[in-house]
Amino acid sequence: MAGYHASVVGGETDLNLMVALRALLEETNVTRAGERIGVGQSTMSTALARLRTVFHDELLVRVGRDFELTPLARQILPQVQLTLPLVAQALGQDSFDPGTSTRTFTFQVTDFGVLELRSLFDLAQAEAPGVRVDFQRLPSEPTDAEHDLLAHDFVVAAPGIGIEGESIEVFRDEYVVVADRDNPVVAGGAISLDDFAASPFIRTDFGRAHMTPAERRMHELRIFPEVRVTTSTLLSIPLIVGGTDLIGVVPSRLVRRNEAVTRTIAVPTPFETTELIQRLWWHPAHTHDDAHAWMRGLARRWADAGRGEPR
Repeated sequence: MAGYHASVVGGETDLNLMVALRALLEETNVTRAGERIGVGQSTMSTALARLRTVFHDELLVRVGRDFELTPLARQILPQVQLTLPLVAQALGQDSFDPGTSTRTFTFQVTDFGVLELRSLFDLAQAEAPGVRVDFQRLPSEPTDAEHDLLAHDFVVAAPGIGIEGESIEVFRDEYVVVADRDNPVVAGGAISLDDFAASPFIRTDFGRAHMTPAERRMHELRIFPEVRVTTSTLLSIPLIVGGTDLIGVVPSRLVRRNEAVTRTIAVPTPFETTELIQRLWWHPAHTHDDAHAWMRGLARRWADAGRGEPR
């Protein structure tokens, strides 16, 4: 929301100061708030001091090494999130022109999600050549999901992991077992449950904050293969599995994209598992942001046109 330069005389608050207020309350951190709106820490500290004077409240109070919102700050944050975009829009400062914008959109998303959404981002670049996209990893430790949605434009993730907000489905896939094509346990294009449980296993560790729907189902069924290799990225699994006796459970699209290079194959899991559904999530506070609405509309058109279908 950087770039606002409207002041209202007569003792009323500068709109720029309200932009700083929103960033401070959403980030609960002076440095991160400054980075978000493109100003230095000293400038943001000055803004916080002015805001404390305006509201006659500390707004942010230090608790240990972190900051927390005061009761008044928690009370006014939803009002700021709702009204600031409307005020900016009324002043003509929130208009978005895809042809000239240099807006940066931030996405929390896995590497696999980036790969599958590649054509969406290509479409965005074609319509808005100056727009930038910043991909950030999903947090490995449990965090405040609402904060993640406020601090980023979008989060791309499966339902059921504690994210609440507005969302649209962008694509879905099925989980399969990936193995070297010469691995005898997948001869005939299938694997038995006994062979699955006895085979050395490779898994992706996304951290305590995330468990894939397939892993969740395996835990429910008490299927615990011996994990020999752990990686932090889904994309590496077919590359590692090729030429070994390892097996893994990954989205089917990932195997199809890499089977020619990695000499791996995909076979059905020997147990019933849930689909991988990927949704694009955002916080309702972004609803009235013109640029945000453009990206959401683009994602809807992309999904409706079947661009997320496997190729």
